[in-house]
Amino acid sequence: MPEAAFAPGHLADHPLAPGIAGALALSGYQLLVDVGGVGAGRLGGQAFLLVAPDPDPALPDAGTQLTLHHRRLRDERELADFTALAAQLGYLRLSGYRLAIERRGLRSRVALVDPASGAIRLTIPERHPSGLGALLSGGGARTLLDAARALPPAGAPPDLRSPERLRQVLLALALRDQTLSGAQAAELADRALRLAKEAPALDPPALLEAVRGDAGGG
Repeated sequence: MPEAAFAPGHLADHPLAPGIAGALALSGYQLLVDVGGVGAGRLGGQAFLLVAPDPDPALPDAGTQLTLHHRRLRDERELADFTALAAQLGYLRLSGYRLAIERRGLRSRVALVDPASGAIRLTIPERHPSGLGALLSGGGARTLLDAARALPPAGAPPDLRSPERLRQVLLALALRDQTLSGAQAAELADRALRLAKEAPALDPPALLEAVRGDAGGG
């Protein structure tokens, strides 16, 4: 994936197509997080993931796609799972995984693909199961999040010489703490990014730990 393929703010600059948003009654949705071209959105009691297709010069741009559409959130904890899942998928993409998108009507099914073997490591369904179906299918946001977190990186760590790339990695790691809101995680990532200029030897987890410690002590 090209280094600058998904700069911060990509999904804000490339929102869900108005036709899809209108047909699903999602116009005016709130974008909660955007990491590596993967985001979480919300409108009222609905939540969903947004995915920008992998860039392919041989194909026309299909635009941002919607997946794991949940029509009725039970509580805010479910929403936190969507935010954390989007961040983790974005982090895995930054590590080398590909996201293969298959349109299913207005929504899309997304496969997380290991580029070395071509194997599908995780499948995100187009709709979030509801009620008993979520328990039986194992396809809910929490189950998918646990599975995504258990996957190893697909290749070498992301090149962190780019401040934009480093900031996305820091945000993804900060969002693993689900006690933080998206805004709080973004603030933590920004503080860690500033610290990186002063302490370039620290890796992203150490940077976050350092700024957390500063917040706790001050």
